[in-house]
Amino acid sequence: MDIPAQYAALIQAIGDGTGMADSLLHVHAGMAVLFLARIVTRKSLSTPIPLACVALAEAGNEILDRMHYGSWRWADTLGDIANTMFWPTILFIGLRMRSPRGRR
Repeated sequence: MDIPAQYAALIQAIGDGTGMADSLLHVHAGMAVLFLARIVTRKSLSTPIPLACVALAEAGNEILDRMHYGSWRWADTLGDIANTMFWPTILFIGLRMRSPRGRR
């Protein structure tokens, strides 16, 4: 059972089925993992836990890509990381910068 090949085939099928570019799929996946982590962990998006879940999921994705392709494809890998992490990180920073509720 070649898990990296099966994972790559699944990702390809998702891309083909949705018609979305790989970069856009990474944006959506990052946000989906962020909110799923928020629901499962019951931690606020202003805590690092949901953001860390996104980072772990993206690391797993890139490791499986590396295993499937046999080498790091740095341009693709770095672009995937940026696309996946950008909006979850911006949301985390924005929520951390806001004033606490009840204080003015």
